[in-house]
Amino acid sequence: MNKLIQLHVDIDTRINAIRDDNTDWQCKMGCDGCCHRLAEVPRLTTVEWELLQTGLIALPSEILQEISHAVATLSKQSTPFVVCPMLDKLKGACVVYEHRPVACRTYGYYVQYDQGLYCNDILERVTGDVLKDVVWGNHNTVDRQLRYLGETKDLTKWFANWEGVTL
Repeated sequence: MNKLIQLHVDIDTRINAIRDDNTDWQCKMGCDGCCHRLAEVPRLTTVEWELLQTGLIALPSEILQEISHAVATLSKQSTPFVVCPMLDKLKGACVVYEHRPVACRTYGYYVQYDQGLYCNDILERVTGDVLKDVVWGNHNTVDRQLRYLGETKDLTKWFANWEGVTL
């Protein structure tokens, strides 16, 4: 867990530096554009799943059941875009925000431009010459660090193997 915590600190430090240089950067709690159009089912390492479980267990049972149902639906979905099952659509925020995976912490910052994994709102601002310092391709650093955090599986697989939760 220490490596994950250090990765979170590193990500937060980088994000804060970006926000300091771009005070109108929209990626923060409450911006849910990416959460409504994920390119794929979120993938988590073992350590990320353990942290996420901590947040899920702390939720009221009815919210956890809603998430479990959304994950079960997600596992059968064949559409190209995914809505995050942990998104509170009314509030536009993650119900496990402090326990969210690295991919969620870095949306808007983690970019695989060639695979279409980036924020469209940020792309529009870059091409409109509003944001000038965006660096596409910062995903390699994050991916290298994630390799040391255990096995990686789709969120649906972690849920399917989670004892005590009915899908």
